[in-house]
Amino acid sequence: MIVPAGRINKLFGTEGGVMLSLYPAFPEDFTTDTPLRVTIDALEVPLWCERFERRGQSGATATFADFDTERRAQELVGLEFRIELNGEEDDDEFYLEDLIGFAVVAEEAGASSGGAETAAETGPRVSGKFEGTLTDYYDSDANPLFELEIGGRQVLVPAVEEFIARIDFEGRTMHLVLPEGLIDLDR
Repeated sequence: MIVPAGRINKLFGTEGGVMLSLYPAFPEDFTTDTPLRVTIDALEVPLWCERFERRGQSGATATFADFDTERRAQELVGLEFRIELNGEEDDDEFYLEDLIGFAVVAEEAGASSGGAETAAETGPRVSGKFEGTLTDYYDSDANPLFELEIGGRQVLVPAVEEFIARIDFEGRTMHLVLPEGLIDLDR
């Protein structure tokens, strides 16, 4: 799997060195045996590191084969690079933002089965269940949120493990069990 891994920010030194900003997806165990990939003139170009040195958690310096002068390295400044990750070790890992676009069935815990009279107010609702789409994810250490579109309106719900009953990655669906009344809070 090829993922965005960082950006080439600026020149570093006089022999084609560059400063890199590393995205969280950049592997901790990166070795120079793996090329970084950039797009130049609509072509994917592998960049083979001759030197790579981490600078903190999200930075690094590097020099690349065939980009050994300041002038050549200047062509790379501003480009985002990608890297191929081995999917074997992280098969079960996913990010909550990967769920954007999934169909959602949200059920209220303890809700009565007689929810048909409120369907016009809150959107598609069958027996205490709401159907919609996960349209966005707001990442925050204090309060991560899912934005759901249910019946034409946007609803924010906490993105916590306790509310996620089931995720079907192949079917791109997610089932949530929410506290009763949570979906109606912002009305």
